[in-house]
Parts: sequence; C-alpha cells; structure tokens
Amino acid sequence: MTMTAPTILIVPGLRDAVASHWQTLLAARLTRVRMVPPMGREDLDCAARTEAIEREARSVEGPLVVVAHSGGVVMLAHWARRTRRQVRGALLATPPDFERPMPQGYPSVEALRSGGWLPVPSGPLPFPSIVAASRNDPLASFERAAQMAQGWGSRLVDLGAVGHLNPASGYGDWPDAEAFIDELAAA
Repeated sequence: MTMTAPTILIVPGLRDAVASHWQTLLAARLTRVRMVPPMGREDLDCAARTEAIEREARSVEGPLVVVAHSGGVVMLAHWARRTRRQVRGALLATPPDFERPMPQGYPSVEALRSGGWLPVPSGPLPFPSIVAASRNDPLASFERAAQMAQGWGSRLVDLGAVGHLNPASGYGDWPDAEAFIDELAAA
C-alpha cells in the first residue's frame, strides 16, 4: 500500500514573507505546497491568523504536514486547539517567547495579549511535532523553547547557535527542514 505524499502547509511568522527566507526558498522547491498568506506586521489579531491557517488547511485534500516559523509556531499552537483537520505532523522552527518583552521592532507583550496571543497554549498538540530550537535566539532562550516543546509533546531538536534561523541571523536556505518534513510525513 503506497502512502499519499502530504501537502506541506507553510505558516510564516508575524513579519512579512521575505524572498531569501528559508520558508520561501523551501516553498519554491516543493511540488505539493501551500502557504498561509502573511498578514502584515501591524495586524496582530491571533483569531484572524488562525482562521487563515484553517482556510488554507481546509483547501488541501489529503494528508498535511505543517511547517511553521517564529510567530507562526504560536499561531499553529492556537490553531491546533480548534481545528478538526487531520495533520500528519508539524515542524515548529524557533518558537518565540511571547510572554517576555521582545527586542525593539517586535510587538509588546501588551499588544500580543490584546491580540489574543497570550497565554501561549501549553497542552499537547494533537499530532506529532518537532520543535527546532536555537541556542542563541534573540526571541526565546533555548530553555524556554524546550519548555514549549515539552508542553506540546514535541521532539526537541537542538540546532546550535543559529540565531532566529532567518536572514537577519545569516540564514537563507535551511536544507535540514526537508529531512524533518520527511520524518513527519512518514509518521
């Protein structure tokens, strides 16, 4: 019996998609891929963002693997509590710690709370997941990412010192993402 290849649903973070970001580069390489449209830096309505994930997920027939980065990880954690969509697995890259002040240029804790982001869901996700965490992420300590992974029932992967795994940290392409996706697709 052959297993149907999943569609990869990419969930970007709070900032707009960037051409040199690993998620954008990954989407260009994959054949079965959908991307949740970025909502802009100013729209902090968590409910609207989780509804955008739900719309994209419902538009896909067959199995689904979700790939989220940064704020997209928190969006996915909120979405997972309400969706009935079957998900084979999720790759959760460098989740931010929205419960502490973020660096300049990011939303305040108060703005995130007003937008419905807090508290960050901490219960087990209803599908297998991998949290890929950085040792020097300016948006979350490794220890906090490990706590989130444990709460979600995720396997934690230590990426080493990769910053926020984004172009500002010197990262464009992230080839390891595909190995993690393959692992989740086989789950």
